[in-house]
Amino acid sequence: MAYLQPDIKPGYNAYLDMNGSPEVGMDVGLLVLEPGQRWESGRPGVEVATLLLEGEVIFQWEGRDTKASRRNPFQDEAFCLHTGPGVPLSVQAVSHAELYIQAVKNANPFPSKLYAPEDVMVQHAGDKNELLGAMRREIKTFFDYESAPWSQMVLGEVLNFPGKWSSYPPHHHPQPEVYFHRFDRPLGFGASFGNGEVYTSRQNGLTVILDGFHSQTAAPGYAMCYMWGIRHLPGNPWQKTRIDDPGHEWLWKADANEYIFRLEGET
Repeated sequence: MAYLQPDIKPGYNAYLDMNGSPEVGMDVGLLVLEPGQRWESGRPGVEVATLLLEGEVIFQWEGRDTKASRRNPFQDEAFCLHTGPGVPLSVQAVSHAELYIQAVKNANPFPSKLYAPEDVMVQHAGDKNELLGAMRREIKTFFDYESAPWSQMVLGEVLNFPGKWSSYPPHHHPQPEVYFHRFDRPLGFGASFGNGEVYTSRQNGLTVILDGFHSQTAAPGYAMCYMWGIRHLPGNPWQKTRIDDPGHEWLWKADANEYIFRLEGET
């Protein structure tokens, strides 16, 4: 596991390059635009996901244009433009705007799609019946193998509530994954656990997971939202595969809640 925290500048901030980081095999970046600025993409053989984090922009692709706005990941759902290989696209900023960019090689054309807030698949997970709510979170998916089998990647968001855990119990899968972190306050922080390593998660940090068991947590008082991106492996796409750490399997047992409740009552 690795953790990247570059200095953010106006324009495109590259975290990973698919050619320079073949183990991950994806471009990952943060795009920062001021009013009137424009960013364009559309490389042959490369599909691109452009996810609005905050601000107001105009997406343009294939003769279409749509205005999209979002206050932040904690107050509004997202717009995400997913364009097929080689499809020209542009993003023009109406206000200060920040966007998460993820791209991967794909030789097969497919229809582009703009995912609006009503298109986001939302799963409410970790209620009070699971470890007394310690894993309460919202898992949001824009596209995955089930909904977009033509894509070579997966993209979603997780809203990690203050003091709660996500991607928990620790689990792993063979496909590489990245987590891009945002917090509701500038001093917000959390922790990324992976393959025996621990990193402090902060605003605009990127956790890179190649193998091993991994999980996330947010500090009490600070909400965390992280974009999660997975690249499908050739002949082995990620299909919601989850291999839990066998040492922590007891957390799924029916009496786990009762055991934890009893411990809390004794302290």
